[in-house]
Amino acid sequence: MSKPVRWWARLGALWLGLCVALAAPTVAWAAQRPAVLATAEELARRRPRFPRGLGIVGALCCLFVVAAIIAGVVLLARRRRR
Repeated sequence: MSKPVRWWARLGALWLGLCVALAAPTVAWAAQRPAVLATAEELARRRPRFPRGLGIVGALCCLFVVAAIIAGVVLLARRRRR
């Protein structure tokens, strides 16, 4: 396997592990409390505040996060070469 493929596999496994580690206990906790489920259902039925999304602010935020992740991966890759 090439190095980029290994890095993507590691990052994917890390991301999946984090999601499962955070989501599973949260879902179990919420399932035991009817008030939490009722609040979640009410929020799901409510109309969104921003009907067309966040627009340019959301796009800039998304680009900033993607750029930060790419910069982090590039810095880690350069540090390992030395």
